[in-house]
Amino acid sequence: MGQLQRQRVARLATLLYVMLCSCLTIDLCSAQQEPRLQIYPTQEVQRKPVGKSLILTCRPNVPDQALVTDLQWKDNMNNTILPKPTGRNHPPMYTETLPGESLGLMITALTSEMGGKYYCTASYANTEILQTSVTIKTYVAITWTNAPENQFPILGSDYVVKCEVKADPNPTIDWLRNGDPIRTDAKYVVQTHGLLIRNVAETDDGIYTCRAAVIETGELLERTIRVEVYIAPVITHLPAQLEAVEGKPFAANCTAIGKPVPEISWIKQSVQLNVATADRFTVNAQTGLMTISSVTQEDYDTYTCIARNGAGVVDQKTKLNVLVRPSIYELYNVTGVSGKEIAITCRSKGRPAPAISFRRWGTEQQYTPGIQMDDERITLEQYFDDERGESTGTLRIARSQRADDGLYQCIASNKGDTAYKTGHIAVEFPPDFSHMKELPPVFSWEQRIANLSCLAMGIPNATIEWRWNGRNIKDMYDTNLKIEGTGPRSDLIVHPVTRQYYSAYKCIATNIHGTAEHDMQLKEARVPDFVAAAVPRQLTATTITFDIRGPPTELGLPILAYSVQYKEVNNPDWSTALNRSWSPDSPYIVEGLRPQTMYSFRFAARNQVGLGNWGVNQQQSTPRRSAPEEPKPLHRPEQNDKEEPVVVSPYSDHFELRWGVPADNGEPIDRYQIKYCPGVKMAGTWHELEDRCNTVEVVETTSYQMTDLSGNTYYRIELKAHNAIGYSSPASIIMKTTRGNDVIQVAERQVLSSAAIVGIAVGGVLLLLFIVDLLCCITVHMGVMAAMCRKAKRSPSEIDDEAKLGSGQLVKEPPPSPLPLPPPVKLGGSPVTSPLDEKEPLRTPTGSLKQNSTIEFDGRFVHSRSGEIIGKNSAV
Repeated sequence: MGQLQRQRVARLATLLYVMLCSCLTIDLCSAQQEPRLQIYPTQEVQRKPVGKSLILTCRPNVPDQALVTDLQWKDNMNNTILPKPTGRNHPPMYTETLPGESLGLMITALTSEMGGKYYCTASYANTEILQTSVTIKTYVAITWTNAPENQFPILGSDYVVKCEVKADPNPTIDWLRNGDPIRTDAKYVVQTHGLLIRNVAETDDGIYTCRAAVIETGELLERTIRVEVYIAPVITHLPAQLEAVEGKPFAANCTAIGKPVPEISWIKQSVQLNVATADRFTVNAQTGLMTISSVTQEDYDTYTCIARNGAGVVDQKTKLNVLVRPSIYELYNVTGVSGKEIAITCRSKGRPAPAISFRRWGTEQQYTPGIQMDDERITLEQYFDDERGESTGTLRIARSQRADDGLYQCIASNKGDTAYKTGHIAVEFPPDFSHMKELPPVFSWEQRIANLSCLAMGIPNATIEWRWNGRNIKDMYDTNLKIEGTGPRSDLIVHPVTRQYYSAYKCIATNIHGTAEHDMQLKEARVPDFVAAAVPRQLTATTITFDIRGPPTELGLPILAYSVQYKEVNNPDWSTALNRSWSPDSPYIVEGLRPQTMYSFRFAARNQVGLGNWGVNQQQSTPRRSAPEEPKPLHRPEQNDKEEPVVVSPYSDHFELRWGVPADNGEPIDRYQIKYCPGVKMAGTWHELEDRCNTVEVVETTSYQMTDLSGNTYYRIELKAHNAIGYSSPASIIMKTTRGNDVIQVAERQVLSSAAIVGIAVGGVLLLLFIVDLLCCITVHMGVMAAMCRKAKRSPSEIDDEAKLGSGQLVKEPPPSPLPLPPPVKLGGSPVTSPLDEKEPLRTPTGSLKQNSTIEFDGRFVHSRSGEIIGKNSAV
């Protein structure tokens, strides 16, 4: 047999062996399997919490399932557990057939009584009883029976944070606050059913943890509790009395504090009504503000403010008084007679009863109760009826006068408001002509119609009649006398056709209280009398100014004008004389006269009637031709008691000079000369800067614009008029320019940039040179100070020889031209100036030349122009 065949035989033998062994194993296993029951879960003891649902499954483990019968469950009392009944209601325990020929024990809610041993039984092949068991042990899981998650202790009280736990076996409890363990101490006590906090404070707010543990079961459970300390409400503001005004809105505030914020309500006590539900009332529960849209008298009551929160309730009462605004229901106009008592009464109502006073219309001062301090004739009486809310005020005026007539205002006021009403007091009095006593007589002339007007003051109005020479004019039927009006005003129209009408007329006024008479004069007017005097006051070659004293005049006919006639003396005919008239309030100047000429003058006065007779004849000669009169500048200076008046220019860099044309004194003025110089006044003497003066001449004008002026500077201005004879005397004024912004800025900027900086620099250099020279003198005996010391020790002859040599080296140079003024230096104090009229330059002790220096002070700035030292060591 080959090798391949042997291998095939071996594999076949192995396969047969395996198959034989498999068949033997199956037979042996089948022969050993016994029928039994298996409960799932397979643990013999099932530990389950009370209240949980449970299922136990009993499954037969038999060779033939068809031989299993009577599969059932028995409880811990060995009672058969029945299958699930039909319907919706489930018993706490029942059986149910499950797939795989299993039987399930269903427990919907496990109780502690259900604990014990449960059996599963069955019959197999009707000959063998199968049985198995399982033990159910119950326990109670940790359950929070009273442990609210939010708890609110009240400030100041002892409080137990509740944490009641149910468990079987009993659990152990511990506490945490904000994550930290709590131990029993003076503040905290851990109790069975909670945590006791003594004397609760606001700081006890926080998160508390109640932790329950069951050692036997290993169960651990935590309960988080938020503790917030509540504060009982306290009403902090509520007045004991409130006052509201009838018909007006009202608001009252009841404020309370607490934690949480208290809710506030208002209760009207008489009806026990929460006013938030009533009309016209609004309550803000958070702020406690109660508002009434319109107060009525029924709102008078006691109100309770209630503040409520989780910590408690507090209330407080207040009374609301309703003020009734005053109203004036009676005030009548009254009429009285001068010299007798007059009383005006005002009646008002309101709550409380209003106080009543009076005042004259148009004034603010009220009369005070009782007799008035400034007028004892006037008394104010007051009467109050608080029960009825009425009051009466009476103003009595004893010995009344005409001045008491007028409007009077009654003022009724209480806490609610003020009421006003106006009445009139009429004071009747007999006719009166006192206002006409100072009137002038009535004038007429040349049969002009005259009007004699008569006005009588009286209440009631007076009737007027006219009498002439004792007769009633109304009964005379004279066509030249006409009456218009019978009172209180009446006019008598007189046509004086003859002189007899220039007479006295009587006006008679009558009313129920009496009669008054007034005489009126109708006079014949005349032209003015002769002028009393006319005296020449000022003479020029071409003008004469007179002072005129007029004639005596009658009241009512004033002088309207003065006239003059004038002619040369050698002219005998006044008909060719020249005339001029002036109003009484103007200067009396005769112009256009010839120089060195004798004139005749005569004067007359004019009134409404006409021109009076000529009088005051006099002769006056004019002087010879001369220079013009001094012109008059048309500027009003600001007067100063201590200094010369100053004209202030509104500008800093220019000024317009204006003047009037003066008398030319016989020769026409051909030009004007204007000179203006800046300067200062020192010790009462004016000092001008001659080198800065400007002189101009103008023709055919009476104004000149001065430009390029310096700001905040005084100028003396001289004005002369010129004619063929010469110049007039100068008219002089002092003018000051205002401070310009450019002047201020330049002055302030250049004060340091020019004078101060240069001075500081030079001083610093000199100080440094002095220190260096002093050190050289001390250390090496060299330098200027050392040379001076050696020179002081030499003989006088040596000094003279050296002086001779030095004098031969002196070089004279002409002084430099004047330098422009430096910027103004701002100083205070009195004006300072240096002489301006020195003609020769000053020579220094070393032989150099020094130019004059000028300092100008205008009250705020010093304008300086420093000199230069010129010599052999000069840089010039």
